[in-house]
Amino acid sequence: MTEPYAASGVDTEAGDLAVSLMKKAVSATHNDKVFGSLGGFAGAMDVSFLKSYNQPLLATSTDGVGTKVAIAQAIDKHDTIGQDLVGMVVDDIVVMGAKSLFMTDYIACGKLVPTRIADIVRGIAEACKTVDVALLGGETAEHPGLLGPDDYDVAGAAVGVVESAKVLGPEKVKVGDVVLGMASSGLHSNGYSLVRKIVADSKLDYKKPVPEFGSKSLGEVLLEPTMLYTGILNQLLESELGESVHALSHITGGGIAANLSRVLPVGVSLEVERSSWSPDNVFRVLAEWGAYSLESLEGTWNLGLGFVAVVSADKATEVSAKLNSLGVKSWQLGVIETASDVSAFVTYAKGVDGGAVRLTGAYA
Repeated sequence: MTEPYAASGVDTEAGDLAVSLMKKAVSATHNDKVFGSLGGFAGAMDVSFLKSYNQPLLATSTDGVGTKVAIAQAIDKHDTIGQDLVGMVVDDIVVMGAKSLFMTDYIACGKLVPTRIADIVRGIAEACKTVDVALLGGETAEHPGLLGPDDYDVAGAAVGVVESAKVLGPEKVKVGDVVLGMASSGLHSNGYSLVRKIVADSKLDYKKPVPEFGSKSLGEVLLEPTMLYTGILNQLLESELGESVHALSHITGGGIAANLSRVLPVGVSLEVERSSWSPDNVFRVLAEWGAYSLESLEGTWNLGLGFVAVVSADKATEVSAKLNSLGVKSWQLGVIETASDVSAFVTYAKGVDGGAVRLTGAYA
């Protein structure tokens, strides 16, 4: 006789198998601060080390990967989505100068396929290990009838810590500060609804290669995982150059100008020189297919600019060299100035009145 829950479409045995397949990867993220082991109702971390802080602040962030998962589902490749999820979450936390401590994940699916879930979680775990963040636990929920058999969505949350005196943000930014850009690895995890529309309108197949991208399938190109900045930026902030970093910005949803405006104080302005970098081929090709100018896409895609640091002018060259040595390409975008006429600038984003930002010139 069929077990009642299984008859409804929920397979608890498949869930147990998925956990066993992912257990090794998840356990590899655990350090000596993790309390207990995988399989409990909640994860725990020993935070006795916070006693050494004068005023520790806990920072938290939650996010997902958006419709990028539709491309993973289209080509049945699920081992990179996890890195996207980690990047979207922990790279928001480092913006305020915090070091992420642990993360949890949530996966909702129509049918629990153990190897697929294990691929997703393995990707999450490997990215967490790369940036020294413990994956303390998560949840996989089977929703038959609500999601199709091959459908799923992922979300995650993380917690970090920062000394209150070291919090980064608008209060530390000064006129004369230099703004450094950091290269992205591609689209990261934003603007995929537009990507998918362009691909659909162009009647292209994710499983097949296109001449513009060489031998890889279109889906593989579009699944290029999100660059992880947290580990690199934590090293920078913990170095002798850390005090010279005044603000950071993660270029995600909302685009370049809006995400920069959020971390600048009212009363200053920034003109970002487009000529200081050349957007990657993936942006140029998609823009051409969709008949868009690159400039019209600055509010949707990162266009090759994944992260930004606002730093003291006298240390800008050293900070840029440090970032390059740690594995992320950086360059000068502009200089913070006193605001005057800001009628053509972005000055408001995500409910925040911020600095005035606009992009000028033409891309290299």
